[in-house]
Amino acid sequence: MFYLKYRPKTIEEIDNLHAKKMMGKILESDTLPHAFIFVGQKGTGKTSTARILAKAVNCLNNKFSTNSPHSKSYEPCNKCANCQSIGLSSFTDVIEMDAASNRGIEEIKNLIRETSFLPMSGGYRVFIIDEAHMITNEGFNALLKTLEEPPKSAIFVLATTNLEKLPKTIISRCLKINFGKANTTDIFSMLKRISKNENINLKDDLLRLIANHSENSFRDGAKILEEVTLQKIESVEETEKFLGIRGRNDLIEIIEKKNLKNTLLWINEFSQNGGDFKNLIEDILNQLHSQLLIKNDVIENENKKITLTLIEISLLMKLLIEAYQNLRNTPIDSLPVEIALIEFYNKVEGKKLKIN
Repeated sequence: MFYLKYRPKTIEEIDNLHAKKMMGKILESDTLPHAFIFVGQKGTGKTSTARILAKAVNCLNNKFSTNSPHSKSYEPCNKCANCQSIGLSSFTDVIEMDAASNRGIEEIKNLIRETSFLPMSGGYRVFIIDEAHMITNEGFNALLKTLEEPPKSAIFVLATTNLEKLPKTIISRCLKINFGKANTTDIFSMLKRISKNENINLKDDLLRLIANHSENSFRDGAKILEEVTLQKIESVEETEKFLGIRGRNDLIEIIEKKNLKNTLLWINEFSQNGGDFKNLIEDILNQLHSQLLIKNDVIENENKKITLTLIEISLLMKLLIEAYQNLRNTPIDSLPVEIALIEFYNKVEGKKLKIN
């Protein structure tokens, strides 16, 4: 699978530009933090970066190794026994724990006991705790003491999608790196890298379409690219159909004309063709948000201005957000969007609403 095959193996290969810069500066310095918090939604590279960190501080051929006293590189070589062992998840000095299934005080106590042992093969014992927000309060209390007075040879990495669920006392003992959401530019760069290595010849417009519909996730972007490749899809139109989307400009232009019948016909056709209403609403909201900023001279006019007024844009965004929230509870996928647009037309047109 592409997202596994092309996981970054060095700091330079990290797709998340912000995380790459921060990790580079940290590893360049003379001292290392003893505890990190990696914060970001799924698929933004938190676990991959944690493993790269573990390889870097235990590599036998870079600045952290006594074997290479003159080396200035902090990058893992990915060739020495330690790097390869970590890559295979068989390195005794790297302990990974999924807090979603090992969240209690006993599991945390067992982990803490491991910190009392010196590294066997590398320079540091690295403890990677995924889904760290799932740890119980008792578990956090047990972990706090170790984070306050950690062994010099131990490094903790707490990865989480919900920073607000971590106690402030834990957060204050760690260096936080915010992975945020994967932006489309970084996802596009990753897709280009994979395509080059796999000899996949897809146009940039198609790769940008995939990047825009990856839900801000490197993992999802790589998976969609693999699916498109397996289906031998080569055009933007085929990709839109495969993803269950249609050009957002089509619906925006229809909405501008405020013709209820044509709007409902478009939505019905979209539904009959297997369209994804979650993606549709996200697309329209993104375009409306851009138009909101363009009309207020916040960003340059990169797109054609739409004729809807600022008040109409604001109202439509509000109604579509409500429709988005109602998608999970509707028995008919198209219903929340249909209701939102009917309400929008009624409020802006009243009796003048066109029905034919």
